[in-house]
Parts: sequence; C-alpha cells; structure tokens
Amino acid sequence: MPEQKECGFHKTKERSEKEYKDLVNRLNRIEGQVRGIKGMVERDAYCIDILVQVAAVNAALNSFNKILLANHIKTCVADDVREGREETIDELVSILQKLMK
Repeated sequence: MPEQKECGFHKTKERSEKEYKDLVNRLNRIEGQVRGIKGMVERDAYCIDILVQVAAVNAALNSFNKILLANHIKTCVADDVREGREETIDELVSILQKLMK
C-alpha cells in the first residue's frame, strides 16, 4: 500500500490495512462481475440475463459507495469539522448530490 497523507487539504486518505483489503476485494469481485457480463455479450446471452447481472454490479457498486462514504464521514469529515474546516461539509453535500442522481 503506498504511503498516503491525511484527509482534508491533501486530498488523500490513509486507510487501515483491513479497510484497504476490504475495498480492494470488493472492487476485484465487481471487476470479475463486469468481465462476466462482457463474456455474456460475447456469447450472445439473452438480454434479460445480462440485465440481471448488470443490476447485480450496480448493487455491488452502491454497496461499495456506502462503505466508502461511511468511512469518509467517520474519519475525514469528522476530523475536518473538529478542526474548523467547514468546506468539507460543502464537499460532502456535493458528492451526495452526485451519488443520488
């Protein structure tokens, strides 16, 4: 894992080994699901079967986002607010608006 700085102005995040492994494992599973969908398209699978798999990938990405967002709020946002960096709240509101489109 590369060396990372704290949240806030540096725009990087130091993650625990457990958090890092969990996020990477989730992304590896999602990547495998996407490769599976590509294979289905290449094999001319039935559209509904592909759509079901796409829905599963969307759900996995949403789950990934929820975990990442919760960790961000508990660490970066909380720390920045305690240190008086209120602009972090604006950044959080902005990303929530993008995620809820």
